[in-house]
Amino acid sequence: METVFLTEKDYERLHLLVQAQRSSGAPAQVEGLCKELRTAQIIPSEEVPVDVVTMNSLVRLREKKSGTVMELTITYPKDANVAERKISVLAPVGTAILGRKVGQEVACAAPRGMLSYEIEEVIYQPEAAGDFYL
Repeated sequence: METVFLTEKDYERLHLLVQAQRSSGAPAQVEGLCKELRTAQIIPSEEVPVDVVTMNSLVRLREKKSGTVMELTITYPKDANVAERKISVLAPVGTAILGRKVGQEVACAAPRGMLSYEIEEVIYQPEAAGDFYL
């Protein structure tokens, strides 16, 4: 199993998100994220490698079977907007790519079975751009 990297700020905010979801009666939505939080390596925002997917990162993925390439931004649920390609961290693909590095392959559930993606590029990462408070 490959290491999942989370910044201290992302970890704190995601932990609060999990608690809020659980208290609102939607614990199933956060189970995948809970697993990631339990196993993640927590690092300061200033030390996160530039090729790691963090919250609010714009990422290019390639679906392994079809070769389809897509770009999406991983967001908190309140900021998700499919039309703008802003995907919630609670969506299967959001949870799957969070904390992973360029070149890694991830799998996630989809309506028609499992899909596998390769992370091709982190186009924008807030920490790399000096945007530590997004």
